[in-house]
Amino acid sequence: MSEKLMELSRLQSELAGRLAQMNENQTRAQETVNERLQIQERALTKTLDERLNNLSHRMGEGLMEQTKSTAKHMSSLAERLAVIDTAQKNIMDLSTQMVGLQDILSNKQTRGAFGEVQLEMLVTNALPPSAYRFQATLSNTKRVDCLLDLPNPPGSICIDSKFPLESYQALQTVETDQDKTLAIRTFKADVLKHIKDISEKYIIPGETAESALMFLPSESIYAELHANFVDVVEKSYKAKVWIVSPTTLMATLNTVRAVLKDARMREEAGRIQKEVMTMLEDVSRLDDRVAGLERHFNQSVDDIRKIRISTDKVTKRGERIEEIQLGDDSPAEDLSPPHDRIE
Repeated sequence: MSEKLMELSRLQSELAGRLAQMNENQTRAQETVNERLQIQERALTKTLDERLNNLSHRMGEGLMEQTKSTAKHMSSLAERLAVIDTAQKNIMDLSTQMVGLQDILSNKQTRGAFGEVQLEMLVTNALPPSAYRFQATLSNTKRVDCLLDLPNPPGSICIDSKFPLESYQALQTVETDQDKTLAIRTFKADVLKHIKDISEKYIIPGETAESALMFLPSESIYAELHANFVDVVEKSYKAKVWIVSPTTLMATLNTVRAVLKDARMREEAGRIQKEVMTMLEDVSRLDDRVAGLERHFNQSVDDIRKIRISTDKVTKRGERIEEIQLGDDSPAEDLSPPHDRIE
């Protein structure tokens, strides 16, 4: 029994030792695990910190770029809004001007002044001041809007501004065929009356050119005439009244400028020719004087030659005189006078 108890005690001691060893091993293993866990935790924390820092940096850069882009878009939007405001203001001003233009065109006197001002602008921009006169009075006491002073041919050309706006607007706003027929008749009558007035007032034989210009300050009226009223245009040709719009008048004025330039060149060529003829007369006079000088020079050369001959003879006589010996034994022939004389 005691042996069993001793054996049991021994076994209990061994078990206690093993338990203590197992406990120690477990403690060591736990420490190892804890240490590994701490290392992994630090590595994970570092990785997380780095990723968070990178994420924060990227988010910061993205926000900065987004902020810059937003600011740029806001600035562009502000500029566009400013442009829109300016355009809106221009539209309002244009609307005001259109209302003013309608007021001008609704009155016959102001409408006539509008056409005259437009005519004046075109002429002054295309021709020199010496080539035109505004509100010029002709010999028949009629006053024309513009008179182009051109040499003959063709002579001075009269330009008168006409603006049949009311009949044209009535033609554009008709609704029935009857109203259209009446509007066409009225429009043709107005234009033909203007053509007749210009032909009778501003074409004067011997004073103006054989034709005159009727200026229409509206391209639409000019186009309407040439598109749908060919008979009116043909009658204007027969009356020698040429209908022009702002565009065609500018082309006509360019042709007039070329005519003036050609006339000026001919005038200058005539002056040059006159100066050349005068210069030729001076050259001929100079040639006569040179010929006279040449005769005097030749006479002087001949006189010098004769003087030279005389001096040679005097020199020879002096040499002979020097050679004569005066004395008792001198022969009588040595004292005889020389046979040559000074001439």
